[in-house]
Amino acid sequence: MIKKMGIRWNLRKLMATRDMFQTTDLVAPLAERGVHLSREQVFRLVTQLPQRLSMDTLAALCGILECTPNDLIEVEVVNAQVRKTAGGDLPAPPKARRTKIRRPGES
Repeated sequence: MIKKMGIRWNLRKLMATRDMFQTTDLVAPLAERGVHLSREQVFRLVTQLPQRLSMDTLAALCGILECTPNDLIEVEVVNAQVRKTAGGDLPAPPKARRTKIRRPGES
């Protein structure tokens, strides 16, 4: 068993607690704090787990939503059973089944 870390991104949930239901609701407040993102970038920020997030953006989101980084980002352990190989992690192969060979005329 290998421990893998998972991340839960709570931006949309925190926005809803502040009656912010449109992704565009963040564009102006972010710009007021010096973070200039397009509507498309804000949409991706809200709807997808960001792979990279600048400290300025994180601080601006925390200021807008009156929260801490821990409220936005939850780290959780996801236990996964994987087989290590030279090429990377692969799921365990299916278990072998015993087969019976029947000769012609046998039932």
